[in-house]
Amino acid sequence: MATGKDILFKSPLDRMPSASVGETPASTPLKPVALKRQWKPSRFNVHALTDDGWLLLWNTYSGSLNAFRPAQRESVLKLLSQQGITASDDGITGYLSKRGFLIEKEADELRRVQYAFGQANHRSDILELILLASEDCNFRCTYCYEDFKRGTMRPEVRASIKKLVESRVRSLREFNVSWFGGEPLYGMEAIEDLAPFFAETAKREGLRFSSHMTTNGYLLTDDVAGRLLSWGITDFQITLDGLPEHHNQHRPARDGGGTYQTIYDNLVKLSEREDDFSVVIRVNFAKTNVEGLETFLKSLQERFSGDDRFTVSFHAVGRWGGSNDANLDVCGKDESHSAHMRLKAAARTLGLRVTSGWRPGARVGTDVCYAVRPYNFIVGAHGDLMKCTIDLNKKDRNIVGKILPDGTLDLNTDKMALWTEPAFERDTGCQSCHNLPACQGVHCPQIRMDYNQRPCPTIRFTAKREMVDYFKATQDGAKRAAADAAALPEADSGGEERESQTPPDAKQSAP
Repeated sequence: MATGKDILFKSPLDRMPSASVGETPASTPLKPVALKRQWKPSRFNVHALTDDGWLLLWNTYSGSLNAFRPAQRESVLKLLSQQGITASDDGITGYLSKRGFLIEKEADELRRVQYAFGQANHRSDILELILLASEDCNFRCTYCYEDFKRGTMRPEVRASIKKLVESRVRSLREFNVSWFGGEPLYGMEAIEDLAPFFAETAKREGLRFSSHMTTNGYLLTDDVAGRLLSWGITDFQITLDGLPEHHNQHRPARDGGGTYQTIYDNLVKLSEREDDFSVVIRVNFAKTNVEGLETFLKSLQERFSGDDRFTVSFHAVGRWGGSNDANLDVCGKDESHSAHMRLKAAARTLGLRVTSGWRPGARVGTDVCYAVRPYNFIVGAHGDLMKCTIDLNKKDRNIVGKILPDGTLDLNTDKMALWTEPAFERDTGCQSCHNLPACQGVHCPQIRMDYNQRPCPTIRFTAKREMVDYFKATQDGAKRAAADAAALPEADSGGEERESQTPPDAKQSAP
């Protein structure tokens, strides 16, 4: 019998009983009982059907995309009935719940998005800098919105940036740098000063580091590319607006000359390197060039279709605040969506990788604008701190502060709050949208400010079609790979057969 003293040293609840009549011996393992729960379908599910009857499910919170065979379609849809179901979390029910398609009845998905927004926005272990190496440019694009009033980033601003990084580095896990302009390579002096410092600091501190550059590509010679890559700048966006005659009309040099051939030659040289890098070839389209783009894509196919480092991205030209806006022959909303779909399908048919729209892993936060994040800042050539790369220094609301000589960020709290607010919390339309987790109502805060409109990403309107296109491309790719393998001469490759993940009554056919 336990004494009072024993109780002071050990809880009686922690003592093993000697034996009880009818009790299962401790040596006999207990069989787990699958408890039944009440489930409901996630409000963030998107359903699509292929022409041959496959059911595609995408959840915009979890990012899972799954394909179910025609014979499984009705049973899966029954489980996803709005009436809800009562079932244990094993078998196909467990499969759907683990991927976010089924959730427990009492789950509050709006609260989940609020939590995810807070998690992302209150991080203190990440710093993202968009640096205007030069605010001048060697091009004069017809749709450009910049004014080119400043040149290369001043030395004292670069010194302040170094002090900022040194003061924050020990609390960081992730450090991301983007080079922008103007044309960043016009300010090579600033890049030479800062880029090696960033790479060395990140390596020394063991940070997860990335460095991106948005460049027109005209100055991206083989020598320059080699230097940038050695400093960890391995991700590029370079624009070609279609066939040479269309591109040169849209994107002339500042002296009026053509720019297409120099950019294309630089891209070819880049493709001949063995380095690990990625390039998004951005294609801006308006009524003036959209009809010739499918011919242009064939020229890209000849050089880049077999190189996974190169991806094509299509964007409709907009009236972004430039002095030439009134003269731009832009596509309307429906026309833009139609052109997007047609061009992406054409590019995939030609074996080109395509970005924008639906993509594997598209999930919570993937369509949120960088300006919304409190740890993301644009640093201008004279030390202004900004949030939006379209507003830049043209609108006072966008100049949220200044970087001081000691590296301190002197910020305006009200302006920061304007850019970083969770706008979906006061927008009932956003709250009822299936795409809420991905864009969180802040795909473009600038649109809300300028037009008081909901800034919906294109994927909200094209998701079903894009899911089907992606699934078809995945299936076609698998068939081509199988055909290529079958054409090889027989040999003992020593390879390993890959086993597909097959849940009960369902097969996952796309990531």
